[in-house]
Amino acid sequence: QVQLVESGGGLVQAGGSLRLSCAASGSTFEITVMGWYRQAPGKQRELVAFINSGGDTKYIDSVKGRFTISRDNDRNTVDLQMNSLKPEDTAVYYCNVQRWVLRTTHNYWGQGTQVTVSS
Repeated sequence: QVQLVESGGGLVQAGGSLRLSCAASGSTFEITVMGWYRQAPGKQRELVAFINSGGDTKYIDSVKGRFTISRDNDRNTVDLQMNSLKPEDTAVYYCNVQRWVLRTTHNYWGQGTQVTVSS
């Protein structure tokens, strides 16, 4: 099992910045992809960004150029630097980690951290 602890959410004005952090513990070997999802009220959870073990990244179009995902494989952490925040970025953000074990992908989720951007 993998336990994920998130931190860094909060309230910020439009145009401001926040940095989310997620630390993985437990069975962290064979972690492959680490990422961040978000879910706004009344909407489905969506992938925001992910980074694989080789450092390749992918972002949804709405955050490109504003958000940066990074990971530290030694510390098993993944961060999301969010700049130029907009009210539409308001959501609960969830850390996600995938492990490849016995030819199966296992997904693990953090508890979620609220990000609120005021206009």
